[in-house]
Amino acid sequence: MKTTRRRVLQSGALLPAGAAAAKKAPAISAITPSPLYAKLGIKPVINGVGVVTVLGGSIMPPEVVQAMEEASRYFIPLPELQKKVGARIAELLKAPAAMVTCGAASAISVGTSACLSQGDPAKLRRLPHRDGIRYEVIQQKTHRSGYEHQMESCGAKIVTVETRRELESAINERTGMLFFLNKADPNGQIKMEEFIKIGKERGIPTMNDAASDATPAANLWKYTEMGFDLVIFSGGKALRGPQASGLLLGRKDLIEAALPAMSPYGGIGRGMKVGKEEMCGLLAAVERYVKVDHEAEWRDVESRVASIRKALDGVSGLQTDRHIPVIANEVPHVTVEWDESKRGLTAQQVHEKLQAGDPPIHVQRPGTGKLLISVWMMRGEEAKIVGKRLREIFGA
Repeated sequence: MKTTRRRVLQSGALLPAGAAAAKKAPAISAITPSPLYAKLGIKPVINGVGVVTVLGGSIMPPEVVQAMEEASRYFIPLPELQKKVGARIAELLKAPAAMVTCGAASAISVGTSACLSQGDPAKLRRLPHRDGIRYEVIQQKTHRSGYEHQMESCGAKIVTVETRRELESAINERTGMLFFLNKADPNGQIKMEEFIKIGKERGIPTMNDAASDATPAANLWKYTEMGFDLVIFSGGKALRGPQASGLLLGRKDLIEAALPAMSPYGGIGRGMKVGKEEMCGLLAAVERYVKVDHEAEWRDVESRVASIRKALDGVSGLQTDRHIPVIANEVPHVTVEWDESKRGLTAQQVHEKLQAGDPPIHVQRPGTGKLLISVWMMRGEEAKIVGKRLREIFGA
């Protein structure tokens, strides 16, 4: 699948803030002193990995922070707010229905509960016990993600297949859901169109975990329009909403069945609490995302990529390139490659040196003699700092 400039321009999350919002926001970055983190003895880092949970996801833009702050000042009936916010998000993202969850993993759990219980309150109360429940969830072997626990905690039994024939043979009276991992589509034998078709023909709900795939922005409605019954996105990654938030989009009956599976109800997801602040913050993030200035964001990200590559120009034995992943986080990255044996310097050693600096820099190490640097969440002069630090490490 070829990634075009037009597709990336459709994304709404290439800058740490929209152009208009950026003019109002202070130029905060990893080099800006933080009394809060200093008091705790923690150094803010330059994020060259991307929108990952372990580094805090993304930086919320001013309008999201403002929405959360305003929401915090009032008491509100949470079930009513959840439905109103869900209806507005569904409208913005062209989905039949939507709800805010406590992260993407929470969306997997409550979505699975909805499919297994089939909207029956009595069955929902019985989970994770399997009596009278269609508890089997089928997924491709290449789509195992490490998040199977989110389904198993609801009582699901994971059934793994590789071919279409195996999938169709595995479907029986105990099958409650078909699970698809969006970023693994290139790896599996059963592609998403075929996967959806089988689910429709056999009357089994299909769920697509597209947590990190909200770029380009059209992905936010692409998968529901294709026919997936439930689609999941992280709220704290590309959307730049609260870190502890997620989106579950899809069939109205399944969303209605998922709502009582989560706090403030006493369902299996009672511990997955979504506050009024997260609901309103994520709504503000979605509203921003669909109207952001894509052209301005594209230019800014490209300038960061160019800055790092220029800083490494002329370093002997070093090759850099501009890279956009085929799926998941489809935004410009920088690759840096070298022969470890010739330079006497491993990717692990470079990684350690970057983290030992001030401010610490975190990047990815996808292979021997290779770094992958995401400039997506960099702010201010951070890209220049990364380029300078790398040149110093390799120059030494």
